[in-house]
Amino acid sequence: MKSTTENKPSLKHRLHEIIYEADTSGGKLFDVILLIAILASILFVMLESVQSIDEAYGSYLDIAEWVITILFSLEYILRIITVKKPWKYIFSFYGIIDLLSTIPKYVSLILIDSHNLAVLRALRLLRIFRILKITRYIGASNRLLLALRSSRAKIAVFLLFVLILCIILGTIMYMIEGAENGFTSIPRSVYWAIVTLTTVGYGDIAPVTALGQLIASAIMILGYAIIAIPTGIVGSEMMNTKIHTNTQSCPNCMRDSHQDGAIFCYHCGDKLNE
Repeated sequence: MKSTTENKPSLKHRLHEIIYEADTSGGKLFDVILLIAILASILFVMLESVQSIDEAYGSYLDIAEWVITILFSLEYILRIITVKKPWKYIFSFYGIIDLLSTIPKYVSLILIDSHNLAVLRALRLLRIFRILKITRYIGASNRLLLALRSSRAKIAVFLLFVLILCIILGTIMYMIEGAENGFTSIPRSVYWAIVTLTTVGYGDIAPVTALGQLIASAIMILGYAIIAIPTGIVGSEMMNTKIHTNTQSCPNCMRDSHQDGAIFCYHCGDKLNE
């Protein structure tokens, strides 16, 4: 008869569930703590850039940043040792982001003038996308990502159409207004058409002739209609997208987005829960 301890998951497996998944209380707590640490780190980076605050509280900010850096360093090490193929995590997108956002503080011990490297810590903000695996957010985030992925061809065609339209309108305005009114070249005129179509309107170039102003008015009105098209495309795809809220991550190949109730990884066939 096997003892109950043999059926218990190993410490490595439990750590993997907490760090890479969010369907357990420990995993949810870990993600919340990580989210708070990321936001605090970004806040410290922003405060350090304010000279008056840095002069008054620089030492306290430095201590706080060291605490967060050590925390992220421990997390980075745990992420490496809890997967079967560490190099997959090390050379993954988030693995590189984790490394780049952690090393600036250690580099400051060697290089005196390494203040500019501090901006790399702002890369930690990208890690928030990883925290979106929390159950309450994973449905919305997965739906949005899948909708963007499904509609990328439509959006690409739409952007190509807008680009062609801006080139045509810019060329027309170049012929109507001419260099004496600020439209000195076709590229500059295309720049004006893009600024006008997107309803930004810097005002550095403006049509003077009545016909040019009439075309500019039509472009501005057209811009409001064009802005709504990508929103409609993505919104339509989101309505038709079926999502799963499973947060299990394969310890072998690190793939996620498994079907609800999945036992084996859809990519490598490795067992998800040992």
